[in-house]
Amino acid sequence: MSAARDPHALPAARVRPPVPPFTEADALAKVQAAEDAWNTRDPDRVALAYTEDSVWRNRGTFLHGREEIRAFLAAKWRRELDYALRKELWSFGDDRIAVRFQYEWRDADGGHWRSYGNELWEFDALGLMRRREASINDMPIRAEERRILGRRPAGETRGALPLA
Repeated sequence: MSAARDPHALPAARVRPPVPPFTEADALAKVQAAEDAWNTRDPDRVALAYTEDSVWRNRGTFLHGREEIRAFLAAKWRRELDYALRKELWSFGDDRIAVRFQYEWRDADGGHWRSYGNELWEFDALGLMRRREASINDMPIRAEERRILGRRPAGETRGALPLA
């Protein structure tokens, strides 16, 4: 196996375990790591999970490269205040993972929202995401309807996300 395909032959800073091919435990760990990172709302940290030339479709926005992703996330979290996310593994393959997610946030005018979506992820041999496609729908909610109020508490089970 060449160094380009063997993640253990490269500097640890470039590897984002778990790496493909994924087991179910690996896929669950990758989904939880993504949820944890996105809940920091730190665009610099989150962008490091993507390849330098990663491509995204996020709703109707198309992004190319880590720097565009970082800038997109910074703008997103300036708009989507009190952002809190939950992800659920839907399916996985050797180097691909599909997830369902829901997140809640409020806008600058005080409106509250729940966003529902699905993502398709593809990873390189180092465990970095090289492709992300996200379909997302937003639904206005009342403040008292919020159920995702921050990072997942340690005791919260990973049950299926509700449909509504």
